[in-house]
Amino acid sequence: MRRPSPLPPSSSPPTGEERAADRATAPVIPITGPVTVPGDAAPAGAADETATTRPGDDAVRMRDVWSASRARRKALRAEVRRFTGRQRRRRMVWIGSASAVVLLVLATLGAAYSPLLAVRDITVVGAERLDAEEIEQALAGEVGTPLPLVDESAVKSALVSFPLIESYTLEARPPHELVVKLVERTPVGVVETAAGFTLVDAAGVALATTEEREGDEPLVTASGGIGSDAFAAIGLVMRTLPESIRARVTEVSATSPNDVTLRFGDTRTDVVWGSAEDSALKALNLETIMESRAPEDVSVYDVSSPTVVVVR
Repeated sequence: MRRPSPLPPSSSPPTGEERAADRATAPVIPITGPVTVPGDAAPAGAADETATTRPGDDAVRMRDVWSASRARRKALRAEVRRFTGRQRRRRMVWIGSASAVVLLVLATLGAAYSPLLAVRDITVVGAERLDAEEIEQALAGEVGTPLPLVDESAVKSALVSFPLIESYTLEARPPHELVVKLVERTPVGVVETAAGFTLVDAAGVALATTEEREGDEPLVTASGGIGSDAFAAIGLVMRTLPESIRARVTEVSATSPNDVTLRFGDTRTDVVWGSAEDSALKALNLETIMESRAPEDVSVYDVSSPTVVVVR
């Protein structure tokens, strides 16, 4: 008997392992065009877009992105400048003003401390008994010094040698003048001492000393000397007297603060003054009574009571 021929192989689908083996051994075919899935219709214009694609299109699109980004940043900065414009203008005004002030101060200081404002002229005001030229020569060391740098201690040291100066002030008058305003001491009389006759003011400051009595200053006699209360009362009285009365006084004495006595030397008339209180009123009453009763006809004026004047 013949053997039956073999049956054809089964047409059952391949298993997963068989499909994996087939993929591994299948040749790779590169795809160079667009892939179309069977059964799907291609979109309109797809052929044109595919035909116009070039290798540099990606770079062009990147440049467009950067341009748009820069334009956006520029617009943002413009908006910020627009909203902060007033603040920036205000800041610029403040900066400009401050700079102008600083420059002005620097220019002023530079001019003030430069030789442009140096002392060239010294003017003395208020010198009556003193010699103004002597004072100017004593201050000659300040010539050439810038006005703001005048040494006040040096000026004080130079003026100490003039006892008649009670106080002084300095005034700078740009560009080159230094003015010295003096207040002289007011002498109240001369005090007899072992050295001679010393001219003193109301505070007892010695102004000058001579061997012989000179001038028309009255002779002062005070119990306890120039440091006593009696001398202090004499000083207050003499500073209060009007010139019409003071010019007649040749002597003034006191043993205490309450018994000041003046003498008119030309008529040898005494004025009993008493204390230094109400001296202005006493001087006014004495001046009034002297108009009706002249010192030539009177030996004593008693004004120790400011409201009642006794004439003898």
